[in-house]
Amino acid sequence: MNTSKVILLLVIAALVSAFFAFDLQHYLTLDSLKAQQAGIDQYRQAHPLLAAALYAALYIAVTALSLPGAAILTLAGGAVFGVLWGTLIVSFASSIGATLAFLAARFLLRDWVKAKFSTRLQAIDDGVNRNGAFYLFTLRLVPLFPFFMINLTMGLTPIKTRTFYWVSQIGMLAGTVVYVNAGTQLAKIDSLSGILSPALLGSFALLGVFPLGAKKMLEFIQQRKVYAGWTKPARFDNNLLVIGAGSGGLVSAYIAAAVKAKVTLIEKHKMGGDCLNTGCVPSKALIRSAKLLSHIKRAKEFGIDQAETTFDFATVMERVQQVIKTVAPHDSIERYTELGVEVIEGSAKIVSPWAVEVTTADGVKTITSHAIIIAAGARPFVPPIPGLDKIDYLTSDNIWNLRELPKRLLVLGGGPIGCELTQTFARLGSQVTQVEMAPRIMVREDADVSEIVQARFQAEGVAVKVNHTAKEFIVENGEHILLAETDGQIVRISFDKVLISIGRAANVQGYGVEELGIALSARKTLETNPFQQTNYPNIFAVGDVAGPYQFTHTAAHQAWYAAVNALFGHFKKFRTDYSVIPWSTFTDPEVARVGLNELDAQAQNIAYEVSTYGIDDLDRAIADGEAHGFVKVLTVPGKDKILGVTIVGEHAGDLLAEFVLAMKHGIGLNKILGTIHIYPTMAEANKYAAGVWKRNHAPQRVLMWLGHYHAWRRGT
Repeated sequence: MNTSKVILLLVIAALVSAFFAFDLQHYLTLDSLKAQQAGIDQYRQAHPLLAAALYAALYIAVTALSLPGAAILTLAGGAVFGVLWGTLIVSFASSIGATLAFLAARFLLRDWVKAKFSTRLQAIDDGVNRNGAFYLFTLRLVPLFPFFMINLTMGLTPIKTRTFYWVSQIGMLAGTVVYVNAGTQLAKIDSLSGILSPALLGSFALLGVFPLGAKKMLEFIQQRKVYAGWTKPARFDNNLLVIGAGSGGLVSAYIAAAVKAKVTLIEKHKMGGDCLNTGCVPSKALIRSAKLLSHIKRAKEFGIDQAETTFDFATVMERVQQVIKTVAPHDSIERYTELGVEVIEGSAKIVSPWAVEVTTADGVKTITSHAIIIAAGARPFVPPIPGLDKIDYLTSDNIWNLRELPKRLLVLGGGPIGCELTQTFARLGSQVTQVEMAPRIMVREDADVSEIVQARFQAEGVAVKVNHTAKEFIVENGEHILLAETDGQIVRISFDKVLISIGRAANVQGYGVEELGIALSARKTLETNPFQQTNYPNIFAVGDVAGPYQFTHTAAHQAWYAAVNALFGHFKKFRTDYSVIPWSTFTDPEVARVGLNELDAQAQNIAYEVSTYGIDDLDRAIADGEAHGFVKVLTVPGKDKILGVTIVGEHAGDLLAEFVLAMKHGIGLNKILGTIHIYPTMAEANKYAAGVWKRNHAPQRVLMWLGHYHAWRRGT
């Protein structure tokens, strides 16, 4: 920190310390204001300009130093100077003081915060650069956040100083008038009966109603702005129209039909979306076949001298398709038609905030709807690696078309999908090489999780290459080769087929998003507010196209909120609850998590304690030959409140449900420990993890005295 910053910091600290040391806040109270009101008023009458200047200087100092008392000073402005002059003085003094606090925060902290949190700040900075003025105006107009906090926080953003000043002055003006007006009425109280005067009660009622009124006004302004240039239909064909029949779209349509709304569901490809056709269902079917093969190879572990099998890869893949066909009726057109949903097979394009153009084999028609939910999903992200476009690469979308097992499979990516398919194809007989640019696979999980999974992969013959960055794909003499960089060196990795599995990109093109101007987030998903609304309040988005989670179950979760808000939001809107989001990666061992892991807690600077139970000590796991993994629970220090759970082991995803329920409903480890779990089951691991926490928090002094008591009872 340079000298100028040190000096400024010392000056601010000295002034703030003096304020509290000399108990100056005593003078900025309602009682003090009333007690000195007559004297202050006399001084103002004798020295009007000086009184106004001194008052403005005091107001500027209090707001610039972020001291308590600004609200009382505003009331005092009305009591002493009246509505007109009080509003004028307070408006300028508050804006100047706020700007000084803003500049101090920027000078002292902006560089440090930017250096330490540059990556996280980028998205915020981008948002401020786009809509910073309107965002600040909203904060100023609706006084939900402390005045000083807004000043200091905005100083850490790239918003321009002059923009901060004029937006603050305009945004605070309405609130200033309300408070100053209340101050004028306060000055008229001569007795206790004056407290009940209609004028005073009305002024303070206005103070209470103002935030709600300001919020409604802002919503009205936003709607007028976003809908400018569009003509709203007088009547609508539908209450709701849903684009996309994946998990989010199906649930949205189902809820609308269940409450007797008229709803249309449009799907251009296959009902059930990615999960049914190219994601969850086919991958789990293939994982199951591969797991059977792995158990056969482990026959001696179960006391069976010899077990052999032969299989045809094409037949295995046909089984996968059969599983899809068996599950498909759950998501079928017939089922949803019976539920009351109009299902249309065709392509949708949003042509206005209330109209969607649908192209089918029979032609084109336009459907109007009061609300629209976008559930367009995502697709595998294909990176622009040189040479990749020259080879026939695989993704999680087209790998299910394979009918010949690749002899050498290269998997690019160490995330959940990449890891699941890496192990699956290795068990089916491919020579699998997994390439990950990060220092370890499954980088979102704790290091001990990655170590267990990677060790299993390597034991099953997978070549796991971390810290390898794919640079180029080439073909030499008919041989496919990846050139990857590691430790500054280029290595060559030969393969027959390559699976690209490094993430998914939201589908935000081709159905009117660009033409309508629906806003995108920094992650290139549709930007939504806590109610799943886009920048058009009647257009909602759920699932992979909206994020932040790309799970089937979270898409369904968001869909409930989107559908209810779309249909009943004019009465009450519900914020999507992300407080307890579970997920699982279906490798062997499975990895399941809910809430925080240690990486998250450390990144967010959240204090925690860890209780870990090793599943290698669990009776059922030993009997099943699956004695590996652990249950790791993070709790609030000294308490049994659960912050997060990670489970690694057989059926981890199933075991996690107990902790998901506990976190959702505020159940602590003590109650889990006090719950009977069937013996012998894998679920006992949850109880034993709670027991680890209990032992770590055993009252040692009480136990010592109990030991003395029992010794006394024995007569020793």
